[in-house]
Amino acid sequence: MVRFTAIKPAKKVAMLRQDSPRYLENNPHGELAQRVVAGPHFVHSPLLSKFLLFVVAETLAGRASEITEHQIGVQVFDRPPDYRTLEDNIVRSYARLLRKRLAEHFANQGKNEPVRIEIPLGGYVPVFIPASESCQDEETWAEAGAADGPAQPQLVSARSAKAGMRFRWKWKVIALGAALAVAYSAGIIGLTWHTAVRARASGAAQTPAHRLWAALFGGPANCYIIPSDAGFNLLEDLSHRPVPLAEYVGGGYQDAPLAGIDAHSAQDLRTQELTPFVDLEIAAELAHLPEESQQRVSVRFPRDLRLDDLKRANAIIIGSVSSNPWASIAEFNANFRIVDRPGMQSATILNLKPQAGEAASYESHWNEPAHETFALIGFLPNLSGNGHLLVLEGLDAAGTQAAAEMLLHPSAIDPILQRAARPDGSLRNFEVLLGATSIGSSAMETRVIASRIY
Repeated sequence: MVRFTAIKPAKKVAMLRQDSPRYLENNPHGELAQRVVAGPHFVHSPLLSKFLLFVVAETLAGRASEITEHQIGVQVFDRPPDYRTLEDNIVRSYARLLRKRLAEHFANQGKNEPVRIEIPLGGYVPVFIPASESCQDEETWAEAGAADGPAQPQLVSARSAKAGMRFRWKWKVIALGAALAVAYSAGIIGLTWHTAVRARASGAAQTPAHRLWAALFGGPANCYIIPSDAGFNLLEDLSHRPVPLAEYVGGGYQDAPLAGIDAHSAQDLRTQELTPFVDLEIAAELAHLPEESQQRVSVRFPRDLRLDDLKRANAIIIGSVSSNPWASIAEFNANFRIVDRPGMQSATILNLKPQAGEAASYESHWNEPAHETFALIGFLPNLSGNGHLLVLEGLDAAGTQAAAEMLLHPSAIDPILQRAARPDGSLRNFEVLLGATSIGSSAMETRVIASRIY
């Protein structure tokens, strides 16, 4: 078993640049960061503590523009100067955990602090926000933080939950994601950040990633962002059978008996619009893209979608068929497909036409604390062939996370997009099979296993 030794704040400071201590010691925000890392949510996580102290010190030193993923990898995680963030996503993985630990701290031990530290999605520069203006939901994070282990505050992995009232606190976290996703669709979240990103991107070069997002967000067609239906996924798990798209659209699956579940909890599962927190994070990052159009892009919960919607519009479908049945539409034209094993105990990615060096199937041992997981990215035609479907699917939550990280990290996805580019600037359809290491439901070391360009 790996054992971590707590590092006192004074020793953490020594790990930073030589001039950093004076910014941490002689500034209220630096002293706040020192109190945070001395608290119970950080004291046993030396790397998270070092991460926070580094970005705070750099910001207070006036070097916020130098806070990059690569710089953090070198200064905090002791990566060599020539390491490639494309091949090593340790910074992104720890950044997600850092955001969650900060939220937990300020919902508990730090709830009386007049200022809170947050790290907005899309970057690593901390901001210092008066407590009265912070958008964190204290009650939800306090309940989530009461659970043991670093993975608990993330969205709930439906496959690890098997029955009863132990779901209830998890549902509150998922429901928070659903509420924020709705707020995003109404244009409430991130307008200032969105405007700033768009302004910085004006006049930028036509990058490979720009072609992808312009195809989805540009033109006259609407684009729906469709997150997973976590309640549906739990219903499948509890009934031990997969539900096809036709039955999902018809709603008949909601009448399935749920052994061992009380009537109130069963009603919650059948009626509430619950979505994973990781899907919310993906939707939020999509909102930061300069190509995103608030006039044509909206979040649509899977139960509210209809087949005709995907004949006239583009769509970004998040989650595999077991949590988002609309992903099955893309399978008609796909080489890689996710299928559930009998009893809904696990899932497998099938490779219909393996090429040299490829396996015919890929399976994740999701019930192990650290395991290899797999994911798919598919850019495929919509139902009428006049638009596009972008599908992000994982064998578990970490897999879906890995797919989104790969897609939203230009240096990672650009080689695929360059191969898919046509001379006229449009993109061919493509599929990417990814492998990643899942630790505590977070993806690390994502890599491309196979791809297809059509």
